[in-house]
Amino acid sequence: MAPAGTPRSLSPHGTLILFTHLLILLPSNTAAQSIGNGSEIDRQALLSFKSGISSDPRQVLGSWNTTTHFCRWRGVACGKPRPFRVVSLDLSSQQLGGELSPWIANLTSLRQLNLSDNHFAGVIPDELGTLQHLQSLELDKNSLLGVIPRSLGTSGSLRYVNLAYNRLLGRIPEFDKMSALEFLDLSSNNLSGSIPSSLGNVSSLVGVWLDANSLSGPVPETLSLIQNLNVLFLSDNYLSGHVSAKLYNISSLLYLGLARNNLTGRIPSSIGKTLPNLVGMSMSGNRFEGLIPSSLANASKLQSIDLGVNSLTGPVPSLGSLSDLQLLNLESNFLEAHVREFLLSLVNCRLLVVLTLSGNKFSGQIPSTIGNLSQLNELYLDSNDLSGNIPASLGKCKQLDMLNMSFNNLQGPIPSQLLNSTSLSQGLDLSNNNLTGLIPEEIGALIHLVHLDISVNKFSGQVPVSLGQCVQLYSLVLGSNMLNGSIPQSFSELKSIEQIDLSHNYLVGSIPVFFVSMVFLQKLDLSNNYFEGEIPTRGIFRNHSAVILDDNTGLCASATTNLFQLPVCTTTSSVESKKDALLLVKVIPPIAIALLSFIFFVVTLLKQRQPEAGPCYTGTMKKVSYGGIVKATNWFSPVNKISSSRTGSIYIGRFEFDTDLVAIKLFHLDENGARSSFLTECEVLRNTRHRNLVKAVTVCSTVDLENNEFKAIVFDFMANGSLDMWLHPKLHKNTPKRVLSFGQRLRIAMDVALALDYMHNQLTPPLIHCDLKPGNILLDYDMTARVGDFGSARFLSSTPGNSEDLVGVEGTIGYVAPEYCMGYRVSTGCDVYSFGILVLEMLTGRRPTDAMFTDGLSLHRLVNSAFPDRLGEVLDSYIAHEQQNECDKVLKQRCIVHLVEVGLLCSMESPKDRPGMAEVCAKILSLKETFFELC
Repeated sequence: MAPAGTPRSLSPHGTLILFTHLLILLPSNTAAQSIGNGSEIDRQALLSFKSGISSDPRQVLGSWNTTTHFCRWRGVACGKPRPFRVVSLDLSSQQLGGELSPWIANLTSLRQLNLSDNHFAGVIPDELGTLQHLQSLELDKNSLLGVIPRSLGTSGSLRYVNLAYNRLLGRIPEFDKMSALEFLDLSSNNLSGSIPSSLGNVSSLVGVWLDANSLSGPVPETLSLIQNLNVLFLSDNYLSGHVSAKLYNISSLLYLGLARNNLTGRIPSSIGKTLPNLVGMSMSGNRFEGLIPSSLANASKLQSIDLGVNSLTGPVPSLGSLSDLQLLNLESNFLEAHVREFLLSLVNCRLLVVLTLSGNKFSGQIPSTIGNLSQLNELYLDSNDLSGNIPASLGKCKQLDMLNMSFNNLQGPIPSQLLNSTSLSQGLDLSNNNLTGLIPEEIGALIHLVHLDISVNKFSGQVPVSLGQCVQLYSLVLGSNMLNGSIPQSFSELKSIEQIDLSHNYLVGSIPVFFVSMVFLQKLDLSNNYFEGEIPTRGIFRNHSAVILDDNTGLCASATTNLFQLPVCTTTSSVESKKDALLLVKVIPPIAIALLSFIFFVVTLLKQRQPEAGPCYTGTMKKVSYGGIVKATNWFSPVNKISSSRTGSIYIGRFEFDTDLVAIKLFHLDENGARSSFLTECEVLRNTRHRNLVKAVTVCSTVDLENNEFKAIVFDFMANGSLDMWLHPKLHKNTPKRVLSFGQRLRIAMDVALALDYMHNQLTPPLIHCDLKPGNILLDYDMTARVGDFGSARFLSSTPGNSEDLVGVEGTIGYVAPEYCMGYRVSTGCDVYSFGILVLEMLTGRRPTDAMFTDGLSLHRLVNSAFPDRLGEVLDSYIAHEQQNECDKVLKQRCIVHLVEVGLLCSMESPKDRPGMAEVCAKILSLKETFFELC
């Protein structure tokens, strides 16, 4: 018979090892007694678990020592009756790394095991299934590998199992013996095979999440046997075949997710009656056909209907009774309806935020009542057969972020109310219509707009000067109209622009020289106009494939540079150039002297400047109350929460009467270090200002309704999330799988380098970030990278030996410079090392904490071993195979090699071998200019 506390699934050999292990740890004369002592077995099991931890940057397990009773160890909770037994082990979100020890199974009284949001690798021990009292198992958001142990499926006590966001493989085991199981989350892994039909025998289930895997086969009909099921998410798999009508009879169902599979058949006509409690349904990206059931109107609690990208036909039923509806997506079907009647039927859906009717057969005029949907944030009506004018009432939709009405038959002017009253920022696309009149000057009010396309219409008059106020634009398309006059000088303010299309108009004059200073400009189409004179020779004009100048008969080229095969400019032009040069010779000296004097004055002031204590905001910042933040975050709704850490949580929100979304960081003041993190961020935000640093809107420092201290910082919302979401999309729930081109990665590296150069070399005293990683690099609407989260940052003291500069930063394992383990002072080299690791991670797609990095292997050593001849073996596969238009493959490969070299130099083990950020910026800038000139 096995000794007390031995995991039942251990082999006889494993039992002998455990018995021997305990004999070694205990005095021989008390060994037998201690083995029967449950408390001692629990203590030894915890110590065995600790021995499997290879990384503990926060020193969470520092309290796990012999001088403290194990029931007081951090994360450990014991039951009250003697002998004391461990009932809970909660070490979530502590950045722990290592492997899970099978000795956890010796905690035979354990009810809760929560190790979520850490860096555990390896396999899930099969022995966990032997814990007879375990009710909650949370191992999500780690890097666990292998298969799900079959023993878990035999547990009669488990009620909550969360293994999401790992790298688990293989089939889902049979769970039919789990009589108590209520919640099962296996989403965002690499599970394959079919969904076990035996899952339907677990009648206690309330929620099932199997989305974002590689599951195939049909949706089991047996799932309909789970009569208390509230949540069923099967989206983003390879499921196929018809969905049994019985599945739509689970009357308790609140959320149904079947999107992006290969499912077929019809949606039952009675779905709204058989699922009366449905709150959200997502069935897009399949091959469903037939009519949209009119019975959906009976499911009065519906908030989200996503039926896009299917083969649905016929008229759209009235959904006006769904007063809670917030999202309606019917795009890319074969639906036919008169848009006026349909939109009139939605008059009571006043909470509607997203409405997508693109790619159908809607016809007729858009009614003015659309302005009553005042909460609309995104409206897509493109690729239909709409006619008439654009309703001025759209100006009532003051929160409108995106409007797409392209590819219709709309007529008349753009209403000024739309431009003056809305907060359009994501995009305005009115292309391929029959719109007429002038482009209103009011368009300059859209200062946050990033995409504007009004091409292929009949607009006339001059290009509005006010467009230069839209400084966030990255795409401006005005082609195929009847515009005249010259290109406004105000266009020089469009510093973020990537694409400009002014083709097929009647524009005249010379090509403005300011185009050469637009460092992000990738495409410039000025063809089929009446431009004349000499074309510029620098900047984007060095890349003839990026500039289209066809059918401008008055253009000529410089005698020394003629990439566009144009006639060489006449001598008159040369004379004029000499006159201009002579004028510059006379004007530049006095201007230069004045400029140098001004710079000297500013530098003198900066040297005197020191960070001051004081409030985080100035009088010009908007002041918000606790109540305002509560409303903005929908009462701190989990739906609004973007991310969470030990010291704070970040919510997306919108303040009352405001149009812009914001990110609100709430500090967990009951956690050690949260208050100092708040003060540090305030200090940094007050003393910095740079395009590539996250900008704070305001701060809130007050008390909540229970008179507890409350602190929060409000930031500009970054529409494209974090760099980490783009590099590792599968680890972020509800994030689409997106990829970055090499050009985008190069721009992001440049942005981060510029931010660090500003912090290290342009601030007095220098600022060290101390926690640079992809999760702290945020991407704006135009993919501009901004460094954020300065809770661990330090201003370097000018006093040698100052204790404030000694190592005490937390940082993140994998990105922290190795010298910190040896007691070095905080220095700029810390950030340089983190930047180097960041660059290597961007190019390889591998985290520095990847499970493969063991036994001395690191991300730096992996890349260095392949540099430069075998880089293809370690690069992100997308970079290696992406198609680069007109780009010389040899040039692109050379650019990649040089950027890898920068990453390797910055992540050298010795600080003295690393370059400074000024040198790094110069290298990447040169590399970036070379790449975008020819690619």
